[in-house]
Amino acid sequence: MAYRTTALRIDRDQSLREQILNAALARVVEGGFAALTMQALAADVGIATGSLYRHFSSKGCLAAEVFAVASQREVEALAAIVRGPGNPVQRLAEGLERFAARAWDSRQLAFALIAEPVDPLVDEQRLLYREAYAALFIELLQEGVADGQMRVQQVNLVAACLVGAIAEVLVGPLSPPARTAREAGYPGPSLAEVSQVLITFCLRAVGAPLPEEEPQS
Repeated sequence: MAYRTTALRIDRDQSLREQILNAALARVVEGGFAALTMQALAADVGIATGSLYRHFSSKGCLAAEVFAVASQREVEALAAIVRGPGNPVQRLAEGLERFAARAWDSRQLAFALIAEPVDPLVDEQRLLYREAYAALFIELLQEGVADGQMRVQQVNLVAACLVGAIAEVLVGPLSPPARTAREAGYPGPSLAEVSQVLITFCLRAVGAPLPEEEPQS
């Protein structure tokens, strides 16, 4: 009986922990990490603020785990394309386009993951996930070089450059000032324009032909 009680308590604790994480992620999706306060989160979940600290030792630890959950989804979405069908050049272009589209669909979250000032524990996760993205590009570049479709000498460095290019081209259009300008009616780049510039730049960077330059069969 004692074992059953302990197991039930563990299940309840795990369920509550997942509920807290989901509520925290929802806050970040809507307002970035600035919207993630322990008091507001406790109210969302319906528990005392102090109860949050039974599951997460600090706000930084909670934010870092939220970052990891959200970023892992993006890594998996990119991996599905990078390791999917098609030649390496096609997969690189499709992966870049899909990444930009996912960011555009959830701009507040994307900006929070890419560039929002955050707790040092979250910054550590940001670096880890940049490495995860780079690892996917390393796979793709190695394949592209092996079959002659890409011309890259320092694969690891170029993969890191691709990750940086993605972040830099998206951070401006996703930023709070850009969102404010759009809401005020000022023109800004469209998703199609951003995607095309990103794809063109990255394909050029790896020595791959642009789609319109590919030889016709």
